[in-house]
Amino acid sequence: METGMITGSLARPDGRLCFDRLGTGPDMLLLHAGGERRRVWHPVMEHLARHGCRAIAYDQRGHGDSIKGRAFALPAYGEDTIDMIARLTMPVVVGASLGGFAALLALADAATEANVAGLVLVDVLPDPDPRRTLRFLAPLGMDTSPLVADILGRRDQLRQITRRLSLPILAIRAGASAGIRDSDADRFLELAPQAQVASVAGAGHLIARDKPVELAALLADFQRSDAVRDRRTRGPRSAG
Repeated sequence: METGMITGSLARPDGRLCFDRLGTGPDMLLLHAGGERRRVWHPVMEHLARHGCRAIAYDQRGHGDSIKGRAFALPAYGEDTIDMIARLTMPVVVGASLGGFAALLALADAATEANVAGLVLVDVLPDPDPRRTLRFLAPLGMDTSPLVADILGRRDQLRQITRRLSLPILAIRAGASAGIRDSDADRFLELAPQAQVASVAGAGHLIARDKPVELAALLADFQRSDAVRDRRTRGPRSAG
């Protein structure tokens, strides 16, 4: 039985991706936002472990201790995520901002989707408004990032992927941010009618940092939901 944080790495063709793991129970893969590191998830992981989950958080490429190369376009992140998921058993995949886009691109692969019990998008939707996104990122100096341009250019692709998904989905909005408007949420629910939308009061875009306890509670509830449990019971072979 795991009693403390375990650190490890996943070999990729061009280097290694570093991760932390905590807890025992059903797997939950945590993918951080751009400019963050896996440690932003540590408070969330501690609460998830107490809720009977095994949480795994990676430094995505170009971040923290992981490989720095090929960090300018989303496909590399999607390929990494496919490899992460392949090492787990029917995880719930949680993606914040950049992590959400990486998760969606990974789920375009049918075999990967079949091995995922559920998807949580944390203050991110498949088709962000380009003007609002760039306006938000400008004070951070990220509005001219090639990665941002690549993601915004994939809005139609990410919408199509979302429309095809059959797995349970939860979108969590930041209550103190105007990043996701009601009209955005309505558009998302048209793409994914099986999805649910929740919000975390008082949280900004980085919900894991601002409200880790509240976020962990929503994730644990989703993990225990009938839809996720049923999909996990059916297993990867019948889920696709």
